Amino acid sequence: MGVVAQFGAALQSTWTQTTDFFTVVIHRSSDILGGLSLTLQLTAWAAVLGFALAVPLVVGVLYGNGVLKQLCKGFITVVRGTPMLVQLFFIFYGLPSLGVRFNPMTAAVIGFVINSSAYQAEYLKGGFLAISREQLEASYSIGLSKMETVRLILFPQALRFAIPALSNEIVYLIQYTSVAYIIAVPELFAQMQFLASDKFMYLPSYLFVGAVYLILIFIVNRLTAWVEKKLSIPGFDLAHLK
Repeated sequence: MGVVAQFGAALQSTWTQTTDFFTVVIHRSSDILGGLSLTLQLTAWAAVLGFALAVPLVVGVLYGNGVLKQLCKGFITVVRGTPMLVQLFFIFYGLPSLGVRFNPMTAAVIGFVINSSAYQAEYLKGGFLAISREQLEASYSIGLSKMETVRLILFPQALRFAIPALSNEIVYLIQYTSVAYIIAVPELFAQMQFLASDKFMYLPSYLFVGAVYLILIFIVNRLTAWVEKKLSIPGFDLAHLK
């Protein structure tokens, strides 16, 4: 009977803590939703602007002249070879010593865009390299310039090949946004950290925010799978290259 009583008391305590936690979550729903909004904004800005920067980077690496090729390679190597946290600290805490200051959100967007562009460039590079060289030679034979070939022939194919890897980058970005908490961006994880510290509800707070991230990533995976299916061309995939 003692064991049953202890188990019942534990269940009662867990239920009470759970209801108390969700009462606090509801009370702070505006802050939490605001943090979720910042997380989504950071992800969207980094994904879109990072892709816009990745395209000229990968073109420079693969088809640029000697100087441009080395500059693009050097940028990608430096960004991929240093932790994102170091990059954020450099932008937010380091640049002010040179007279350049950004608010936390702007610094986070810049850092995430720079970091994501280097990785997206590598994903696109894999897509370009998957295209047979015969297509490049055929485009030259009909009078297309190098840049016209890249824009009209190679890029549409490379993008299709790179979609799975690019979708993974969006997933990573959603997870990495929690790092922005370190430079005082009140995104989703920051808001739950504030709640956990104020109310000493650490375990439910981290379980809750982890569940939210899982839901976001599930939605992104479904959306990217839908996009990949819509953009697919029967018989046009990596399998036809084997």
